[in-house]
Amino acid sequence: MGIYDFKVTTIDGKETTLAPYEGKIMLIVNTASACGLTPHYKGLQSLYEAFKDEGVVVLGFPCNQFKEQEPGSNEEIAQFCELNYGVTFPMFAKIDVKGEHAHPLYKHLVDAVPAPYHTGDIDWNFAKFLVDKQGNVLKQYPAPTDPAAIEADVRSLIEKGSL
Repeated sequence: MGIYDFKVTTIDGKETTLAPYEGKIMLIVNTASACGLTPHYKGLQSLYEAFKDEGVVVLGFPCNQFKEQEPGSNEEIAQFCELNYGVTFPMFAKIDVKGEHAHPLYKHLVDAVPAPYHTGDIDWNFAKFLVDKQGNVLKQYPAPTDPAAIEADVRSLIEKGSL
């Protein structure tokens, strides 16, 4: 099963897959609204705005597994992101990203990261995965990685098609 086949639910409740993002560079992030890293939304939005016309998309997947820092409903999360950070990149319904009930997409992401870029299981909110236009998971960034620090890798993918 390729990354584009995974079934996901948008934050407004529509069932879909990642097929609409085929041929795009994806930065997939597990998010939370009440975390010390929540300001990463601003950097993620900036990255999205800077590169969306060049085929880059940020995909946000809220998760409440880390100290219950995403307690709101999907509707509340969407409102929070829009009002506080002007988020316009695609957001999805709240999921688990690790453990027994981890969403299959996240199981795939963690398993598919090549060495030396595999940082292990997801340890906190705002872990980030970079996926190329062919759907290959290229790199996992630890949660504290500022979105601005990923810009060079995104540029390299746009310009050269590789890191």
